[in-house]
Amino acid sequence: MDSARIKTFLLKFLKWLVGISGGSALIFFILSFTDIPYYAYHYLGTCNSKVYYKPQVIVLLGGAGMPSPDGFMRTYYTTLAANKFKDAKIIIALPKNEGDSIDQPRQMANELVLHGIDSSRIFFEPLGFNTRSQAENIAGKFSSQASSVLLVTSPEHMYRSVETFKRSGFKTVSGMATFEKPPDEEKIEDTENSSDTRVKSPDLRYNTWSYMHYELLVMKEYCAITYYWMKGWI
Repeated sequence: MDSARIKTFLLKFLKWLVGISGGSALIFFILSFTDIPYYAYHYLGTCNSKVYYKPQVIVLLGGAGMPSPDGFMRTYYTTLAANKFKDAKIIIALPKNEGDSIDQPRQMANELVLHGIDSSRIFFEPLGFNTRSQAENIAGKFSSQASSVLLVTSPEHMYRSVETFKRSGFKTVSGMATFEKPPDEEKIEDTENSSDTRVKSPDLRYNTWSYMHYELLVMKEYCAITYYWMKGWI
């Protein structure tokens, strides 16, 4: 292939790439004005996470660790679950970095204790580096004591987590997704056409950006689900 053909091929490929990228960006932007991103996000968090039984073990999947908004959300929901199921053990699954002076798993445990959870109920799984390895490690240590498991994790991560723990040998797995609870639109929207700085319309300022964020989370998670499926982990 001579240089002229190579140049023509590269130009065609570049035009194709720009067209695909532009079209994808346009679709991404248009979807942010619909409820589709939220429904996709909500589905991942609720499709297989119903609690029909009393769990023997509550697994807090550490996520971004502590201190972080995600970490505090997960400890908050774990506290709710622990208070509801008072006989269940609590396992904090979060890799421990020996060079981390904060000791994030311990910080999560301290947050639970601060909200009234007995420290004797709390155990740690510090060796797993992803959902699969955490599930395998917990199965190796607690499977004989935990035929029923309740997972606490972010909504987009729930489907993959439940399926991974099932594949690792746990008989019954459900979840408690850490959904946020934003204020009602009526509380922030200006319904009186006043001249102050209150929000005139929450759709563009809040909903659109939130839905874009949901789109990114969902796309990232479906890539992870595909990878886990190809590896035979779910």
